[in-house]
Amino acid sequence: MSGVTSRLSGLLGHFSGSTAPAPFEHRFNHHTLSPTFFLPRAAAIEPDAEAVYHVTANNKILRRTYSETADRARGLAYFVKKKGFRRVGILCPNTPAFLESIFGIAAAGAANVGVNYRLKQEDITYIFEHGDADAIIVDQEFAHLLDTYRSQHPSVPIIVDTDTDVTEGELTGPFDDAVLEGLKHDLETGARGWAGLEAQAADEDSLIALAYTSGTTARPKGVEYTHRGCYLAALANVIESGLNFHRGRAKYLWTLPMFHAMGWTFPWAVTAVRGTHYCLRKIDYPEIWRLLKEEHISHFNAAPTVNTLLCNAKEAERLPEPVRVTVAASPPTPHLFEQMTDLNLHPVHVYGLTETYGPITKGYYLPEWDHIPLKEKYQKMARQGHGFITSLPARVIKTAVPEGMITDVQQDGKEIGEIVFFGNICAKGYYKDPDATRKLFAGGVLHSGDLAVWHPDGAIQILDRSKDIIISGGENISSVALESMLATHPDILEAGVVSVPDSHWGERPKAFITVKEGKNLEGADVINWARNASGISKFMIPREVEVVAELPKTSTGKIRKNVLRDWVKGPERNTGN
Repeated sequence: MSGVTSRLSGLLGHFSGSTAPAPFEHRFNHHTLSPTFFLPRAAAIEPDAEAVYHVTANNKILRRTYSETADRARGLAYFVKKKGFRRVGILCPNTPAFLESIFGIAAAGAANVGVNYRLKQEDITYIFEHGDADAIIVDQEFAHLLDTYRSQHPSVPIIVDTDTDVTEGELTGPFDDAVLEGLKHDLETGARGWAGLEAQAADEDSLIALAYTSGTTARPKGVEYTHRGCYLAALANVIESGLNFHRGRAKYLWTLPMFHAMGWTFPWAVTAVRGTHYCLRKIDYPEIWRLLKEEHISHFNAAPTVNTLLCNAKEAERLPEPVRVTVAASPPTPHLFEQMTDLNLHPVHVYGLTETYGPITKGYYLPEWDHIPLKEKYQKMARQGHGFITSLPARVIKTAVPEGMITDVQQDGKEIGEIVFFGNICAKGYYKDPDATRKLFAGGVLHSGDLAVWHPDGAIQILDRSKDIIISGGENISSVALESMLATHPDILEAGVVSVPDSHWGERPKAFITVKEGKNLEGADVINWARNASGISKFMIPREVEVVAELPKTSTGKIRKNVLRDWVKGPERNTGN
């Protein structure tokens, strides 16, 4: 906390034992599951443990303890409760305010609607309207994105966070005022602290959040997250990402957006182990390397494209201590995992969807892989693996059957089918969209839309989204597999592959590539290499390779194939998302 004397700190002194969790009001051997409980629990066990590290918008280093963080979340909860809000929108980068809001809104018995601030104003307006937001917390930098929404909904309160290191005076804003108002309200109504809130949800199957899909080709869908689902997904991430397996306290760096699938439930998972949240306003590779080296970050989550650029940053060097990096969002290449491991960034390969609270499978590393050729080891590491510990096994089912019929493919690593899920960490459905929900759960399983093979050892391996498979002269070409092969070229930084029409073969692949800094590469060079030195099958070799400055990506680092397909049709090159 800053040296500035704050009204908030003074007010907190009126309370004793304010971090104590609410008493259970259920059967002695049963309580409802809600990850909100992890925050008051952490504050009760280690009140002085560091919960937050953040470089603020006014360029100050902010450090907060679990006691302070829990009190701020509690203040926000009483504010939300006092105002009677039921759906609170969040439009913020990875800031302490976002983290506090996740806990505070739920503790008030309300649900949050976190939105991607990189979306267009019209999409942001649509999501907050569709999600029935009756108040919105917004970072000051992105307040202008609500101009359209404000004009259409002037009565909805907008609570601006200034993201500074102080809680009193001219650098503060409405968010700090709301926290203070909530704390005063608690004091004036009996000073019950967390006991007057819903650290234990009244109904574990009730809504804790609406997580919206990216909506790159259609309107975003609101995925319904429950208290129970988030609790079990968070516990799984504690185990699968090794948040309790570290030197001292877990130091988790927020490179993954908190708005994306509720940060894969890591706001709760990191809090459950009383780790430090290193909040990061934006992806800044020199800053990430500074934190890795100086603050000794132990964990972070990032898409393959973020890891690729991190590994190729000029600041990159092998770290003295291992860092566990949970990798997902799009299929990684074996080559990337080799690069990461060389820098002591150890991949934890997971896979999932917004509809599965983020990760739901893991490529488990097996000790016997230490005794096989490196190339084979990294190929195995790049598979999507097996279902999480709090889920049920992932399955791959046949697609050439009537809708709703569930028939497994052969576990031979060859027959292609669709990945499906069922179990605890499948979301409840799509908000206000029963037709899409029925389609999502056709046949009693959650459909991913991803095509994969099922290996004899039970591991699944993604080949592509069904719409991204390229069928050329009767051969199925996985754009993911081809991208993985192209990425092994020593001068290629990233590759994106889509289909283009072909008068003879029906369609064929075209590759868009970016080149590593200081390297010079032409499309013809890549095609030559693919034919003569790469080991790429002849029918997969692209006849067109276009070098571009940047590949278009979503906010979570996935290559936007729909934009690449538009590029094929015309010369426009707009990489914004």
